[in-house]
Amino acid sequence: MHCESVLNQIKVAVNTVLEIIDQLEEEDLKKRPTPNKHSVGELLEHLAVICEADWRISNEASEEEMRNFYSGVSYKNLNAIRKGLRKNFRALESNYMKLSEEELLSKSPSYWGVTYTRYEWLLEILAHVYHHRGQLHAMLVHCYDKDPRILMFE
Repeated sequence: MHCESVLNQIKVAVNTVLEIIDQLEEEDLKKRPTPNKHSVGELLEHLAVICEADWRISNEASEEEMRNFYSGVSYKNLNAIRKGLRKNFRALESNYMKLSEEELLSKSPSYWGVTYTRYEWLLEILAHVYHHRGQLHAMLVHCYDKDPRILMFE
């Protein structure tokens, strides 16, 4: 039951990101408010991959495995980002709903040395998605005067 609640909150975040994407144009992806930081498109690409990437990390993927994974990801337009967000969330949801209580409570180390239970990893994924959704919203509102005017929370 706890996983269902956390997954619902991730779904809320993913759906609001999808609503934001629906208001963007392809040229918005190139906007980079801060030099040497993510563009809008790069941030959206990162958001689209979080559910899959963090699931892999929670399953003890090595640094090399993650590097290979990231190098194979390419969401370079709004449609690809939409599809990636949906697909990766559905996979996360499916994967977590299959875990037993014992598996949820088992500890899993990351390649950089942080160890969480699988349930704690799910909370980390929630925080990660909400963090970057907030960054995206702030970039659009404060740097480009593009307020999506959507409810960010239920």
